[in-house]
Amino acid sequence: MPALRRFAATLPGLSISHAPASDRGVAEEPAWPGQPLWIELLSDGLTFDLAGLAPGPSCPFPVIEHRFDLSSLPGPASHEALTLRPGPHLAPGGASMPVMRALLALGCHLVRQFEALEALAWGPARSAIGRRFFESVTAAWLDGGPFPALGLTSFVASIDGALETIGLDFWIGQELRIEPPLAADQVAATRLGIRLVNHLVLSGGLAEEERITAPDGTRLLLRPARQRGRISVWRE
Repeated sequence: MPALRRFAATLPGLSISHAPASDRGVAEEPAWPGQPLWIELLSDGLTFDLAGLAPGPSCPFPVIEHRFDLSSLPGPASHEALTLRPGPHLAPGGASMPVMRALLALGCHLVRQFEALEALAWGPARSAIGRRFFESVTAAWLDGGPFPALGLTSFVASIDGALETIGLDFWIGQELRIEPPLAADQVAATRLGIRLVNHLVLSGGLAEEERITAPDGTRLLLRPARQRGRISVWRE
């Protein structure tokens, strides 16, 4: 707790607004089941809860299937998990873009301050992101750069040869599917997917059929399937 108080004191606009866990590790009223040690961070008027603090139990380890800038997948045998999430009163709108940007900005501050934080897990994409890569791409996005598609979404090859996103639906309510044979070159398809994810996050999703030109000059057709929450991409 003292280290977190020092951390909060170093950043303008950040403070510890509530600490139901005392420095002796006794919680007044647990806000999260099974997590007696947590603090509420007030960041630019928005509150976020950080749970799983020592000496209490760590948070349940997240499901991780994809890694970015990590030599191996972290797991409960080698790592402990903290959870940073919007406070309870923000939960109904917790997935809104302003709240998520504030949450990820706070994550950047935490990895800059605490070297023991080796990776950030992002549940919607079932991903783990190395600390340096996370801080670099997220800070760039928050400063007006491209959306961090590698990490805040993941890409997987389907059994029929398509390339599909995992976690894009968290941001826009739709997943992206690059259809074969456009996805035959998985590296090139991933590069295209990164560009398309950035385009779709900026636009907030796709309601109607759209035609765009890829960087190599290829004409592409993007078609939403509303009942399936998916956007399919073909070469026109």
